[in-house]
Amino acid sequence: MASSPHARLALIALLVGGIAIGGSPIFVRFSEVGPMATAFWRVALALVPFLIVSRVVAQGDERPSGLRDRLFLFLPGIFLAVDLAAWHVSLHMTSVANATLLANLAPVFVTLGSWLLFRTRITPVFLAGLALALAGVVVLKGGPAAIGGGQLAGDSAAILAAIFYACYMLSIGHVRARYSTLRIMVWTTFSAMTCMLPVAFFLEGDMVPVTLFGWGMLLGLALISHVGGQGLVTYALAYLPTAFSSLTLLLQPVVAALLAWLLLGEPVGLMQAIGGVIVLLGILVARRG
Repeated sequence: MASSPHARLALIALLVGGIAIGGSPIFVRFSEVGPMATAFWRVALALVPFLIVSRVVAQGDERPSGLRDRLFLFLPGIFLAVDLAAWHVSLHMTSVANATLLANLAPVFVTLGSWLLFRTRITPVFLAGLALALAGVVVLKGGPAAIGGGQLAGDSAAILAAIFYACYMLSIGHVRARYSTLRIMVWTTFSAMTCMLPVAFFLEGDMVPVTLFGWGMLLGLALISHVGGQGLVTYALAYLPTAFSSLTLLLQPVVAALLAWLLLGEPVGLMQAIGGVIVLLGILVARRG
């Protein structure tokens, strides 16, 4: 990696972005509304700065020309809505460390999806990383004897979130060749908001926080974690080698676990820590493959 000013600034942006994203589970836990309503406000409030920037920044002649184009731009937001809903639910059903770690299995599912849909070749290194990650999940749960107990439903929801985030990434890859990142973010955020509103309203009903603290948690989630965190990481990856994205992969569950320990009193046991390290190593190996 070059030691240019851009590269140094990008590395700082990558680290800060990873920390900002890693703090999102805390905002979700402290939210005064339910997990579905929290997911709705996350994308609804994030849409505002995206729209403002899209009005200021010239994006060229790349408007969707027909119903098919609009559907392709709308589809990633549907996947994102399911991802956020499943992950926010998992944060209330299992530990923050487990939910964040298992949601980071998304790169593994991206590769599997690429193989199923586009026949992308899967290397032995990827398979070794996948096996290592799955072994880490078993250790994370306390071994084969404990795999069916306790927080299995919450862990399963986190894995479901990883699968749908992989679908989101694959669909983004399909439209990215034609549309700018900003236009895609506006469409997908609007799409996710549209999908989440009726789900949150009919399943939870209580949509509006009652205190300034509650609104602060939603604003922090939307602006710090969603807009700021994702924006900084996107900026950084324009100047850093792709392998450096692994830093955010490592940072997010570590930051989430530390904040959950400090603010929520969720200690990380030895078996959970060992399992988490194995899962992260498996994901990193799989990404290299």
